[in-house]
Amino acid sequence: MARAARATLMGTVNLADMQLGVTQEELVKQITTGAPDIVGISATFGQHDLMLQLLDAAFAGPLPPMVVAGGSLTARNERLLLERYPDLLVARGGGEATIEGVLAHWHGDIPREEIPGIGYTSAARGGGMAIGRRRTAKPVARDTGSDILPELDLLPATFTHHGVAQLETSRGCTNTCSFCPRGHKGLWAGAPPGQLPWILDELGQVFDRHPDISRTLYLVDEEIIGAGHDAVSRVLQLARTLHEAGFAWESSCRIDQTVRTDRDEAWHVERARMWRTLVDLGLRRMLFGVESGVDSILTRFNKETCAEQNALAIRTLSALDVPTRYTYITFDPLMNLKELKATHAFQGRADLLLHPQPDLEPREIVRGVRDEEWVAMHTTSRPLHTGISYMLVSMECLIGAAYTRQATAAGLTGDPEPLMGRVACRYRDWRIGVASGWAQRWVDRHFALDYTFKSLEKVLDGPPRHAVRQARVVLKDAAYEVLGDVIGSIEQYDLQRPEHEAALSARIEGALEARAGMLRDRMATTVVEVGRHLAGEHAATLAREHGRWASATRWELINAGESCA
Repeated sequence: MARAARATLMGTVNLADMQLGVTQEELVKQITTGAPDIVGISATFGQHDLMLQLLDAAFAGPLPPMVVAGGSLTARNERLLLERYPDLLVARGGGEATIEGVLAHWHGDIPREEIPGIGYTSAARGGGMAIGRRRTAKPVARDTGSDILPELDLLPATFTHHGVAQLETSRGCTNTCSFCPRGHKGLWAGAPPGQLPWILDELGQVFDRHPDISRTLYLVDEEIIGAGHDAVSRVLQLARTLHEAGFAWESSCRIDQTVRTDRDEAWHVERARMWRTLVDLGLRRMLFGVESGVDSILTRFNKETCAEQNALAIRTLSALDVPTRYTYITFDPLMNLKELKATHAFQGRADLLLHPQPDLEPREIVRGVRDEEWVAMHTTSRPLHTGISYMLVSMECLIGAAYTRQATAAGLTGDPEPLMGRVACRYRDWRIGVASGWAQRWVDRHFALDYTFKSLEKVLDGPPRHAVRQARVVLKDAAYEVLGDVIGSIEQYDLQRPEHEAALSARIEGALEARAGMLRDRMATTVVEVGRHLAGEHAATLAREHGRWASATRWELINAGESCA
């Protein structure tokens, strides 16, 4: 946004980020005493209440600035925000074209109606103030052939706070998953890799001043490979550009970039070669949104993949020694017990993560992963759950998502919960709803420690990073055991007897308490081992968070507070 604004040469731009130590009070002071002409606020999930405080301050004065709000949460809560702040502008897309239009409008060059990708309200005719119909200028997707690179004002401070450097090289996604509410679903465009060398050089100079931080760039593309006849050549050129600049990198893409049911062997061999080359060119980890290993759930999620396809892709990637992260949605409000048990079985499969086969040609691997005897010879026997980024995840019914409409049609949804951009939703099977609630409590009790490990992993290399990764596996193992416990508890209660909810809840709580006790002992040993690889602030951070985690005794939900609902 800052880069787009500066490119117009229409004014000066200052950036502030609460992740880097700026307080809410300091931001309010900047808005109320700094007399800015335009204030831009970006908020994500869990920050709705903070944004309201800033917006209240911005609109409190007699001559408020022009205010534009954006971010993934803001788009979900657009209607609620416009009802409360009639003069607010809400950015609904990538944002660069929008911010350029906002500046042009402020200078009087274009009317508000011509600002690209903006949502706003209008005054009713006939006297008095009221919320009229919402007007939304036609969204304009930023041309990825133009400049979508960031300014680097805050990067040194980010590194000082042990953060990471992010870039994006494409926008959008090739699919329309039902749980995703974003407007660019099914639309993808990639920027030419030739745009990158100058900013990689600038990034490198900042990295040089922070030699303790891994020279890894996090490419926040939702789908880095994309579509089209040049998809493979483009991502290889991108990787080569990053590698030649001295960077490792991580990103995300769909699992069907590895295995497709509608493509022949030649396509799969080409993709296998691509993945092996990407690893050689610095790929440190790739995230794949598997989301389920159950066909009926994948259909409900509109993933346009199937369980067997996911299994073959996981086998292929592990045999090629591609470092992976997999996301998986364990609970969803529309699921039944048969699907939950199938989910548990898939997460426990020990025939998916294979030993790397560096001496085999890609064609041999493509054929081998489809041969069960070959798979049995090369399996690591590690269950899939050890490769899942976050265990026990529950589906959230985000505002505007197709899945939310399915849940609404089933009579399961309730009031909006703007803090997280979702609506309240109960489960079709009340027993799974109880299990999901306790699974979330398990996740939240261990979240700070798990995220500490994840954060350390991002900025470390070599043996320290490996030790941290292994510590996360301890948490994954415990979470999988919890999933088995809750399924066993569910089976003791009749679906037609919801009056037993309290009894089931107490039973699951007891099981979680027992698992937490066992985990506490295992983690104490694990943290000692990890600590041998850490020093300075990293060691202190882990010791502090482990101590806080070990002393926890309550089961609380991090995002339970919906004071602004």
